[in-house]
Amino acid sequence: MGGRQTVRAVAGDLHTVRVASVPAGHVYVRHCSDLQGADGVVRLRDPRPNGAPSTSQRWWPPVMLAPRWIASHHEDFDIFHLHFGFDAQGPERLRELVCALRRHGKPFVYTVHDLRNPHQRDPAPHEAALDVLIPAADALVTLTPGAAAVIGRRWGREAQVLPHPHVVDFARLAEPRPVRDRFTVGIHAKSLRPNMAVLPVARAVAGAVAELPDAELLVDVHRDVAEPGGAAYSPTLMEGLAGLARRTPLRVRVHDYFSDAELYDYLSRLDLSVLPYAFGTHSGWLEACYDLGTAVAAPSCGFYAEQRPCLTYGHTQDDGVDVPSLRAAVVAAYRDRCAPRATVEARRRERADLAAAHDVLYRGTLA
Repeated sequence: MGGRQTVRAVAGDLHTVRVASVPAGHVYVRHCSDLQGADGVVRLRDPRPNGAPSTSQRWWPPVMLAPRWIASHHEDFDIFHLHFGFDAQGPERLRELVCALRRHGKPFVYTVHDLRNPHQRDPAPHEAALDVLIPAADALVTLTPGAAAVIGRRWGREAQVLPHPHVVDFARLAEPRPVRDRFTVGIHAKSLRPNMAVLPVARAVAGAVAELPDAELLVDVHRDVAEPGGAAYSPTLMEGLAGLARRTPLRVRVHDYFSDAELYDYLSRLDLSVLPYAFGTHSGWLEACYDLGTAVAAPSCGFYAEQRPCLTYGHTQDDGVDVPSLRAAVVAAYRDRCAPRATVEARRRERADLAAAHDVLYRGTLA
């Protein structure tokens, strides 16, 4: 890191506000910045974790969460803003982080992306983390009114609602969608996150697709799910998908993680992306689909329907998949063939507004 800056930002002045964002390199955080740098906000780069090569873009585990990093670098930033990356931090470690920020007089902002962590089957660890972070924050942000209402009920705190920025870059966002001769529904199992109920969703979708002319279901999985020895190996899932493929117009594709460009190619070639989530809150995947003009069928859990226009179907961890509503969503997408899509102009305006809102939030918190 370069030489220390000693200018302290004050609400209403033109000084730079230096923000320690965790993580700074995540696409959400990067796209909350003004494109022209007109917001006066500078976010520190993510420190490289131990063991990460010098050319790596990896930000996890976040070095900034360590109290010793706060002690060594508190003069380098004005505000600490937490987004993601604290999954492995227990309540005591998070209390130590908050105490370190208080000790050095650093305001703490927290954006509540997840009320339920999609990577943790047991909700208790994340709830314990929220019980530390939300009461301790000097300011709170979230993405939807529904999430803000939960925060108000559970913790008695007000959270400012700011939308998720674009995920896809503007050049790709402006490209026309490819022409296709089949109606294609996609379910991406990724590495089988704990919140995914892939087989029940695939069975319902496959049944609907089988009744539609010129329609197919494409299920993608990462190699670590499909191959013995993989970290997420699931023979039950693979055998179930193979059985469905023998009876319905379903194709299974096994591959490595997509690059960003490969992911956007994949999404652009889908007419409908079905999110197989049994629990969760918000979704960057949904935003990417909105950028590319791909329809989404989102579950009723969480607040996906408040985030962007999408089809919805009944799906919760307690009640499972509501098959009729999911089949109806597939049929609606097949019938309409015209999903809402973000425009470059609208996303540019939204990004500028987001940057300005964060600037005001930071300066107000410093005041």
